[in-house]
Amino acid sequence: MAHPSPSQSQGVRPKRTNLLRYIAMAILALIILVGIAVIIIWLVLKPKHLEYSVESASIHNFNLTNSNHLYANFDFTLRSYNPNSRVSLYYDSVEVSVRYEDQTLATSSVQPFLQPHKNVTRLYPKLTAQTVALYDPVPKDLRLERSSGDIELDVLVRARIRFKVGAWKSKHRVMRIFCSPVLVHFSKAKSFERTSCEVDM
Repeated sequence: MAHPSPSQSQGVRPKRTNLLRYIAMAILALIILVGIAVIIIWLVLKPKHLEYSVESASIHNFNLTNSNHLYANFDFTLRSYNPNSRVSLYYDSVEVSVRYEDQTLATSSVQPFLQPHKNVTRLYPKLTAQTVALYDPVPKDLRLERSSGDIELDVLVRARIRFKVGAWKSKHRVMRIFCSPVLVHFSKAKSFERTSCEVDM
């Protein structure tokens, strides 16, 4: 059985080495081109941060029982502004929660919607706390704030979104919105002060 001579073996190795080198260079070039394309798209679109705020808030049918169970209706108006001139957003799912001192009081969902570019959309989530069991010191603090006529709440939004530019649509991303403190008046005579929100994507 014949074996390849040393000169033949040395000829095969450089060919394999060159082939691997070309493949590595091609992959690197592809990565660089993709990176450049992403940067160019980013610079052309110039995406801006979404702006969220709570424009109004009210509480109805507030009842805190002796056994520290809460029943209440919360109404909010959330203002969403998309300042981008080319980017639209699909909101495929939207969940809104109201929280007091790290305890969630109520949660509700909003219908999916499309927000065009340079658009203001208002959401009107209605949340109901149904005999929610409160843990200490939440009941005591709630009673004190109820007697003062005002209550500070946190409004949280969790949404699954997609960006749309022309016919192109991105993959799903999770957007979290945190609005705090939202000062709600029990008396309708007091005017509500708009609360700005933090947006994290």
